Amino acid sequence: MTRRLTIWILTGLFLGIAVGTALHHSFPEGDKTLAQIADTLKLLPDVFLHLIKMIIAPLVFATLVTGIANMGDSAALGRIGGRALAWFITASLISIGVGLLLINVFQPGVGLAFKAGGDIGQLATGDFTFRHFVLEVFPTSAADAMAKNNVLQILVFSLFFGVALSALREKGEIIVKGLDALAQVMMQATDYVMRFAPFAVFGAMASVIAIRGFGIVITYAALMSEFYFGLLILWTILFGMCALVLKKRAFALARYIREPVLLAFSTASSESALPRLFEQLDKFGVPRRISGFVLPLGYSFNLDGSMMYTSFATMFIAQAYGIDLSIGQQIAMLLTLMVTSKGIAAVPRASLVVIAATLTQFGLPVEGIALILGVDTFLDMGRTATNVLGNAVATAVITKWEGMLQPMRDPDAPFVAEAPHDTVAHGRQGLNLDPTPDD
Repeated sequence: MTRRLTIWILTGLFLGIAVGTALHHSFPEGDKTLAQIADTLKLLPDVFLHLIKMIIAPLVFATLVTGIANMGDSAALGRIGGRALAWFITASLISIGVGLLLINVFQPGVGLAFKAGGDIGQLATGDFTFRHFVLEVFPTSAADAMAKNNVLQILVFSLFFGVALSALREKGEIIVKGLDALAQVMMQATDYVMRFAPFAVFGAMASVIAIRGFGIVITYAALMSEFYFGLLILWTILFGMCALVLKKRAFALARYIREPVLLAFSTASSESALPRLFEQLDKFGVPRRISGFVLPLGYSFNLDGSMMYTSFATMFIAQAYGIDLSIGQQIAMLLTLMVTSKGIAAVPRASLVVIAATLTQFGLPVEGIALILGVDTFLDMGRTATNVLGNAVATAVITKWEGMLQPMRDPDAPFVAEAPHDTVAHGRQGLNLDPTPDD
């Protein structure tokens, strides 16, 4: 499904460029008929954006609550979970920070001079205060937060709800199962929404190029090259941090995980790489009882590539609409992006949901997503591969910290499954954390 969708999105992209270019040369500049045609084409991405916003609240609530409730409360589990979350948060801050630094240096969106369709709100352009930000984080009504898609407030409520469910243990299992089912439903709904993406891409590209001409494609090429340059810097930093802990084995890790990383890049789906990543980490010397807990946690809480992408995308949209954000506002957006991404499962192109939520949170024009929708497929490949790489590095580092890293096996040897007692099913079930000899 993912590959077919990618092909259709690319088809919509090229058709949109072709149709937009033809329309641009068929009408004189400023022609009202051309403006009406472009506005009609823009209806396609607008519908897509409405559908994206429709799934934000239930997806964030269900995934985050079930993730917290399933973590368990044993001492070893808490220690490993704490170390994992500390690494995830640090990596996320580095990723978003590098993204914000580069987007401010290169400024690919400056000069596009788009106009928002409506009131962009006061938070983005007015004086931002710490008091205002703190009060906006805490909800007065969970229902109101969900109705307004205020993701920060939804996350705060989800945090309390998930911790309370975890404390109830067996009494709360029925609710956990129900929310897990809701999360699966919303993931399936996201899949349905993404099937409309090729039409949205076609409409977005055709509409923009019809008015502005083919020259705007150069701007997209600049954005892509700068984004991949940022990913290269991030990979260097992650492997540098890994080498501090694993020493020479950090270079061996790169050889072990090259196949799942390439698989994630080619399919733009981190889910497709997960089974192979488990196998390769087993061969590298990571016990399944560690990888079986840290990797699924990382797939929701450690999306390094997506973090950089969201910082690039939100600032690109702000620049394209000529909205100046102060350093304080950008830092607040950085923290918001870091928080709003947590709990978003590895759904293809889930970053669009995070970006839409953040744009809404800061009063930026949500229709700006249409600007990046056309090249999102190309950017998705790089950020997905980075997500897989970041989770592999995190799992190996945490295993070394726990003193459980075992001798390496041949990375190309046939895979032999571990005994059932070493497998972690979900959260608190089946976890055996007795240390094994380090290398």
